[in-house]
Amino acid sequence: MSSVASVHSLWTAAAGAPGKIPGPHIEYAQLSPTLIVLGAAVLGIMIEAFVPRRSRYYSQLLLSLVALAAAFAAVIGLAAAGFGSSKAHVAAMGAVAVDGPALFLQGTILLVSLIAVFTFAERRLDPAAHGKHVDSFAAQPAAVPGGAAEQAAVKAGFTTTEVFPILLFAVGGMLIFPAANDLLTLFVALEVFSLPLYILCALARRQRLLSQESALKYFLLGAFSSAFLLFGVALLYGYAGTVTYAGIAEVVSDGAKQIDPALAGTMSNDALLLIGGALVLMGLLFKVGAVPFHMWTPDVYQGAPTPVTGFMAAATKVAAFGALLRVLYVVLPGMRWDWRPVMWGVAIITMLGGAIVAITQTDIKRLLAYSSIAHAGFILAGVIATSKDGVSSVLFYLGAYSFVTLGAFAVVTLVRDAGGEATQLSKWAGLGRRSPLVAAVFAVFLLAFAGIPLTSGFAGKFAVFKAAAQSGAGWLVVVGVISSAIAAFFYIRVIVLMFFNEPKAEGPTVAVPSPLTSTAIAIGVTATLVLGLAPQYFLDLAGHAGVFVR
Repeated sequence: MSSVASVHSLWTAAAGAPGKIPGPHIEYAQLSPTLIVLGAAVLGIMIEAFVPRRSRYYSQLLLSLVALAAAFAAVIGLAAAGFGSSKAHVAAMGAVAVDGPALFLQGTILLVSLIAVFTFAERRLDPAAHGKHVDSFAAQPAAVPGGAAEQAAVKAGFTTTEVFPILLFAVGGMLIFPAANDLLTLFVALEVFSLPLYILCALARRQRLLSQESALKYFLLGAFSSAFLLFGVALLYGYAGTVTYAGIAEVVSDGAKQIDPALAGTMSNDALLLIGGALVLMGLLFKVGAVPFHMWTPDVYQGAPTPVTGFMAAATKVAAFGALLRVLYVVLPGMRWDWRPVMWGVAIITMLGGAIVAITQTDIKRLLAYSSIAHAGFILAGVIATSKDGVSSVLFYLGAYSFVTLGAFAVVTLVRDAGGEATQLSKWAGLGRRSPLVAAVFAVFLLAFAGIPLTSGFAGKFAVFKAAAQSGAGWLVVVGVISSAIAAFFYIRVIVLMFFNEPKAEGPTVAVPSPLTSTAIAIGVTATLVLGLAPQYFLDLAGHAGVFVR
């Protein structure tokens, strides 16, 4: 039942029986992962209001870690109880799906967020200011950069502990996004995770103007993409008379059974379906970072605080691809012949565009941004497969990619000079001689991005390309392999720069991190190697989770 229809039925029932308004039926246990995270976010806001400033950092860190771990345990519990397979169904009066892909993606997002919290909490990389430890976030974000208020805040040792509840709100929205089962829930989830990300991007302690510029670009372009998506939702409602995924899919395949008198002029009008579907996909492709909706990615990745960039690059991709898969496979399977050629084109220009432009980059964060655009193209090859193998290969790739990305950005936070992070590629020359361990770890991540065998990147690419080839998209796989070869050039160029060039006398140093960042990097390396050397268990897990509830 659609949201509109359910509200309508509540009104008519209430009119028929005065004094008896039926309550909505919500399956709280099945929505528990999201409810735990959002509840903890609200609690985090209370901590900001009532706990003394000196105790907030530890309170927020503990709360965030406990909440994310508890939510992950809840996802495991739901999967163990069979909600990923035999008991998969639609909860919350048709608004949220509880099925294999939803639980797999929610588990991935929660694990990624848990590791991201470690990098957010890091306070040993910058030298202490006025005897107090500092993190990656501005002392007082509301103060004018370089102004007296900011200097006073730095002197007083203020830290922006609000980043933890803001992160939790973003995670809450991301958990709903791939599980949304009607278009209004999809839109609300999009806004719930986008708005906190806009704020987080603006909070860098160093290069504050660049950070604020990146947040403003992300906000303006994100507002446009949200408007496109919402306009598409309106057109699809006009076409189908409902916003539920199942309702729209039914009208697409069989035509409208009942014509709503208010929509008699528009229902089953194919022009609305095609334009509305295109606008919704446009909004989702923006979040994925696919060409030509990618222009925000390099600027935002470069300007945002690096822990935020790592979190965003990993978790947003997982959530957005989950939502894209559900829309294409559940709402629009009857339009496969219309959307597949378009997605072919998007995948090809995304793979080639990301790989070719990355070659010209001189900043490591921008290089990783264009690399993420190329990876979006590789994942789209799996989306285009329109088969169960296609879904499971995309799920596996997203899991593997997110750990590599988080680890790579965590390493970027360690290489520093007097101005903070040394992101200029020329400064990384000779890093392998100055700090062999850090350079070796970064090399592992780069080889995984390149898809070299024995890393998770190879297992992911192989699964995606195999699914695409089996579905008849052989030429797409050829373009993907060519793009991978181009991409391998600039990854290996960075490795050569680190190990085979002489270090500069005034080059950057490698900061010694606390156990928090060390743990994040160690988990990233472990996941990269385990998923590369023994991927079968995880491929089977993704295979079992690859069926959408309809």
